[in-house]
Amino acid sequence: MAGIFEIAQAGDKAYFFRLTAADGTVVAVSPLFSSIKSAAAGINAVRENAATGLVVDHSGAHRRVASSRSGGRAMAPLAGSPVAAG
Repeated sequence: MAGIFEIAQAGDKAYFFRLTAADGTVVAVSPLFSSIKSAAAGINAVRENAATGLVVDHSGAHRRVASSRSGGRAMAPLAGSPVAAG
């Protein structure tokens, strides 16, 4: 089963969405939107861009002795990941 996008209300005039995995684990939570229509547009943007997005490592685990000025290193999708399979 694929993940599920859920739109929820936060206060009187704010909405957000969360993406949950098939096992119920929350994978992502969006910022707040002013309307349900905006939240739905955010979901569509994630659907369109996530599969082709680069992974940028800001963890410091792969930093070289002479660090670059870019602030992070773009990496190819991990082998065997859903991103790599697309």
